[in-house]
Amino acid sequence: MIPQVVWFKRDLRLHDHAPLTAAAARGAVLPLYVFEPQLWQQADASFRHWAFIRESLQELDSSLRGLGGELIVRRGSIISVLAQLHRDLGRFDLHSHEETGNGWSYARDREVTRWCREQGIEWIESPTNGVVRRLRERDGWSAARNVVMTATPLPAPSMILFAKVASDPLPDVDAAPFYRPDGHVQRGGRRDGLRALKSFLASRSLGYMRSISKPGISARHCSRLSAHLAYGTLSAREVDQAAALRMQELDASNDPSSTYWSRQIAAFRARLAWRCHFVQKLEQQPQIEFRCMHPAFESMRDTGWRDDFFEAWRQGHTGFPLIDACMRSLQANGWITFRMRALLVSFASYQLWLDWRRTGPVLARLFTDYEPGIHYSQLQMQSGVTGINAVRLYNPVKQSREHDPEGRFIRRYVPELATVPDEFIHEPWQLASLPSGYPARIVDHEQAAREARARMRPYWHGDSFREQAKAVFQKLGSRNRRTEQRKPRKAASEPPEAPQLDLEF
Repeated sequence: MIPQVVWFKRDLRLHDHAPLTAAAARGAVLPLYVFEPQLWQQADASFRHWAFIRESLQELDSSLRGLGGELIVRRGSIISVLAQLHRDLGRFDLHSHEETGNGWSYARDREVTRWCREQGIEWIESPTNGVVRRLRERDGWSAARNVVMTATPLPAPSMILFAKVASDPLPDVDAAPFYRPDGHVQRGGRRDGLRALKSFLASRSLGYMRSISKPGISARHCSRLSAHLAYGTLSAREVDQAAALRMQELDASNDPSSTYWSRQIAAFRARLAWRCHFVQKLEQQPQIEFRCMHPAFESMRDTGWRDDFFEAWRQGHTGFPLIDACMRSLQANGWITFRMRALLVSFASYQLWLDWRRTGPVLARLFTDYEPGIHYSQLQMQSGVTGINAVRLYNPVKQSREHDPEGRFIRRYVPELATVPDEFIHEPWQLASLPSGYPARIVDHEQAAREARARMRPYWHGDSFREQAKAVFQKLGSRNRRTEQRKPRKAASEPPEAPQLDLEF
């Protein structure tokens, strides 16, 4: 009987796990997690990610022990680990989910493909999260995704025959040279994911859409499932189907609020679909981690970079209260709602003219729920380098007044402004003197926005801009009804590909 190695990557669960189900049907299973030091040395790696993953692995191991096995942990490069297993076990089959990760993991998986081919090892990869590998074009993707998402989730195996090999200890939480922010780390593990899903569908989702853009209260009314989806303690399919079932319950209810509530959950499900859409972009074009979707913008921010602006933005000391509160909140909690994430990127990209490739790793390390497919697509959208999306150049004062009108969120995370009167909380530079310890604003945001538009204008009107934008749209653009019914227009007035989305839930 050939041993069946199941390589757990971004799928830390037993439920709805196609590789595990397939392996258990073939023979003795060896559940494997590889702690890869090189992965944790990448610019986007963070203590928060490992802390969440480590808790999830501990729970996964406990679940496997309940079935009579254990999670086999090995430390080192995946090739060296597989080679050692090959020496210990002889020939084996390798099972895993397809992974849409960062550039490092993409190169790593190509090495694994070559190694398996050379050794005569069958590597069986299963699709995950509605992402379609080797998709030639986006036409028909949505239908393919829906087939996956409506299929019945696989139950966790009730019985597994385990292969036995020695395991390394699970590395400590401080096992690598992580970027380690202070503050809170969201709890990992499937149990916490299920609790969050249950409470969201049972009560918290009632305030979903009216709270989705508001810092502070959004932490309660958003699902907070993003990290669990990123690391696979829950599958996107089981979350979507649980939400669909809750909608059916509400639609059958006589509760006067049921129709409104059902619409909130429908909006959440739409964002689950957009999550798959954005991950699909990175799957089809891994280079978008490093290069602008539209090549015309590749060198646009090569000049004008200022290190002092970057440091002020990174530390939350720009002199713009909501910008600083968002960055400090993110440093403290590892999560803020999407609108505030978009605001941070927009302000950095336009008012400060910082390149998304420098700001992106900073945010990746801070987000507990860092998902490469969403991260790089959204960085490019919010910094205006896709060629197919509207320029989202936010006014930080307007956003502050709309989403934190009384300054409660600002005062919580920028205590220097605690005693500032309400009429000045969004524009403290209007005071006769700034509060002690709070910096002057580093730019005039309105003037900086005008300069950013002027800097971008020549790129929009280049000779081949429109043709290249069409090529980007054909490969990566949405095929929802709204975009299918219109061709890409000139970039200067390009309509949004999608509405503002809370892709981090």
